[in-house]
Amino acid sequence: MTFGLYITHPQVRIDPDVPVPRWGLSEIGRQRTEKAALLPWVQQLGRIIASDETKAIETAEILAASADVSLMIAPDTHENDRSATGFLAPPEFEAAADWFFANPIESFKGWETAKDAQARVVSAVDRILSDHNPDMPIAFIGHGGVGTLLKCHLRQIPISRSQDQPGGGGNLFCFSLADRVVSCDWTAMETWQGD
Repeated sequence: MTFGLYITHPQVRIDPDVPVPRWGLSEIGRQRTEKAALLPWVQQLGRIIASDETKAIETAEILAASADVSLMIAPDTHENDRSATGFLAPPEFEAAADWFFANPIESFKGWETAKDAQARVVSAVDRILSDHNPDMPIAFIGHGGVGTLLKCHLRQIPISRSQDQPGGGGNLFCFSLADRVVSCDWTAMETWQGD
């Protein structure tokens, strides 16, 4: 089975004075990605796609260098647009994220709705896969929120935060390129051993 992966960026340098899309990886996040880059599954990747946020690009660059493949940027795979509220401290953010997933057709204080974010990321993934060689493993590097929305779509279940990744980032799920069935739930990228 040829696999597709959705990989979330790991830990970032949180800086309230920097726009969230421009946050980069923390030292821990970089080390985790470098550890994952040594695993055999990375060498199987023939294509790596990243959103245009700094943390996703930095994650993808490390994996792409190890796989010796070029990196493609897909701006429409970005995290759900939360610019209306700006930076939220972790407790506030978690409460907002709970609301976002629980009310998928409503906007949290001007955020992009979960339903709209899901439609956007699913459309982007469908577009990219429509002309992708189905025998070539591919990885999408992005963000937990839209990754969860994509996983809900692939599993054909309602949007729910119960499908969210554990531990705040640096996880992946695997799906078959042949039928788009999820074959591996969220797993830390540096511990996954391949499908």
